[in-house]
Amino acid sequence: MTSLTTDSSPLKRASLPPEDAQKKVSQFMKNLQDEICAKLEEVDGQSKFREYGWQREEGGGGRSRVLRDGGVFEQGGVNFSEVWGQQLPPSILIQRPETEEHGFYATGTSMVLHPCNPYIPTIHLNCRYFEAGPVWWFGGGIDLTPYYPFAEDVAHFHRTLKEACDKHHPEYYAVFKPWCDEYFYLKHRQEMRGVGGIFFDYQDGLTSLYRGPYTDKAASLHSNQLLPLEPRTWEDLFAFVNSCGQAFFPAYVPIVEKRRNTEYGNRERQFQLYRRGRYVEFNLVYDRGTIFGLQTNGRTESILMSLPPLVRWEYCYSPEPNTPEFELRDTFLKPQDWANWHQC
Repeated sequence: MTSLTTDSSPLKRASLPPEDAQKKVSQFMKNLQDEICAKLEEVDGQSKFREYGWQREEGGGGRSRVLRDGGVFEQGGVNFSEVWGQQLPPSILIQRPETEEHGFYATGTSMVLHPCNPYIPTIHLNCRYFEAGPVWWFGGGIDLTPYYPFAEDVAHFHRTLKEACDKHHPEYYAVFKPWCDEYFYLKHRQEMRGVGGIFFDYQDGLTSLYRGPYTDKAASLHSNQLLPLEPRTWEDLFAFVNSCGQAFFPAYVPIVEKRRNTEYGNRERQFQLYRRGRYVEFNLVYDRGTIFGLQTNGRTESILMSLPPLVRWEYCYSPEPNTPEFELRDTFLKPQDWANWHQC
């Protein structure tokens, strides 16, 4: 493993992590995996997670847990990883060049659930932590990908995440929500992957809330209005990531319970498989976790766990007007103020 330096270089953090930071975060990530798996088995009511442990030759390893052919979930995976090495991969060095020539430590828990019923959305959760020489940061997020448009479900999801953010900083949701909209965007399709949620990265307590590539978009513009930003400690950010992990259950499970018995037919199933194609495209082309895992020689099966078991593509498909499928594409897959949505 690597450890932080404590010299007086310009890269020194205003708030250094505690000496047992890696142990604390690692235990949190493993506990989160345990809690999520236990709850999902209870919700599914049919299948159990199967665990696959793995070791990484360069240092570290993880445990991948996969549930298949369940009563609710066609496939779901919850991964824990903890790896270290001599140098971070290019995908991160581009964003944080000051970490070059430093060893690194990275740990995280990630989850993707693909439900059987097309009326239940797919969900993704990720919490992660990095150290590299004098640099440390937290990242993560949670986002929802529905196949059929239920505004009340999306509003509930976003309000729950906003409540979790508001416990720690009044501007977190205002920045991390549009950042999510910007991140989970398929440039080649010119559409969002789903209805968003929150996304944050490179949170080290000193910099602006937004550290992404789009200086002219909503997340960056709002973040810049907040400068100078009061420094946040390692403990502040760790507590926030804890809240993000705990927000998964109240944000998602009520939607599952509401939609799990909704009847559907071949039309809905085929549309679900078609929309899953967009999920695959994003994860293979843009997803940071996928790119990081492959560039650091992680376990391939674990890295690609996020992909659905069945998917289809249809050439030049376009939904018929005045259908739920059309409403999803033309209304829901656009940035909106979901937290303040009210039913007419």
